[in-house]
Parts: sequence; C-alpha cells; structure tokens
Amino acid sequence: MNDITNSGPERAVESAVGRSLAGKYLTFRLDREEYGLEILKVREIIGLMGITKVPRTPHYIRGVINLRGKVIPVLDLRAKFGMDVIADTEETCIIVVDVQNTGNSIMMGILVDAVSEVLDIQAGEIEEPPTFGSEVDTRFILGIGKVKNSVKILLDIDRVLTGVDFSAAEGMEAAVESVTDAELTASLQ
Repeated sequence: MNDITNSGPERAVESAVGRSLAGKYLTFRLDREEYGLEILKVREIIGLMGITKVPRTPHYIRGVINLRGKVIPVLDLRAKFGMDVIADTEETCIIVVDVQNTGNSIMMGILVDAVSEVLDIQAGEIEEPPTFGSEVDTRFILGIGKVKNSVKILLDIDRVLTGVDFSAAEGMEAAVESVTDAELTASLQ
C-alpha cells in the first residue's frame, strides 16, 4: 500500500532539508525554549566569568572576556532575541562559537541560560522553519528539530550574529588591544 503522505513535492522538500541538516547539535535553553547549534560551530563551553563592559556597544553585547590571552566578545542571546534579560544563575554559561561573515572567521561568546546536551538529530526529525508571513524574519532558523517529544529551534549562528555584531566585535578587539598595549607601555616606563 502506498502512503500518500510520504510522497509528493512537499515531503521531498522536507526530506531534502532534513538530510542537509541532520547531524550533531549542542542544545541550550533560553527562557523555557530549547535551541540547537551545529556542533562544528562550537569551540567550547565555559562557565560564567568576569565580563568587561565596553562602552558604546549595542545593548545585547555584554562585553569581552579574556580567554587564555584571547579577547572574545560576548553577546547576550536573550537580549539579542528581544527576551527579558534576567539575573545570571549558576547554570548561565558562555558558548564560544566560530562564526563566518563574508569570508572572515571570528570567535564570539554567546551567553545562554543553560546548556542541555549534545543530540544527534536525524533527517526525519528535522522540518523546515515555519513561515509566519513577511513581517517575521526567520532566516536565522536552519530548521525545527522534533526530538524526545519536544521541539528544538536549530539556529544558523552565522545569521544570528549579523554584520553589525561583527563590526562591534572587531571594534572591541581593537579597543581592548590598544588599551592593553598602552597599559603595557606605561608599565614599562
């Protein structure tokens, strides 16, 4: 017996999307929602540490951290997504990601409520992002994972972190490096 729901153009598109996105994802929580990032974009997960604020940056940029001698900008993903910003908890952590923008690669930290787990999401468990009409931009959503009776929003971190974020991050690195150089020069005199 032929199952009509598994044939036809609509099912073929879902399968193509699922096949292209199937793989391992680091899942994390923001508010009560679960999100996922392609594991190959994740460099490391670190506990919350001292974040140095940088003046004149967008409201969702928390500041910078010094991670083993490298300055890493940290973005508050709650604020970036327009969610209520809450006080940090013991579960709050920073996911350091490697993102691409017009051929440039930059390390950035994203502040999340909690990291959940690494999941291997199969092609049949991934659907295309829903369409909400022309008023809602969903280009930053790779797909929707349906795993363990729950929904995970799979993010395209390169699109979540826009060109504006890259400019701000590069500006912060330059500002911190020049201050560090000036402090070093002053301390040597």
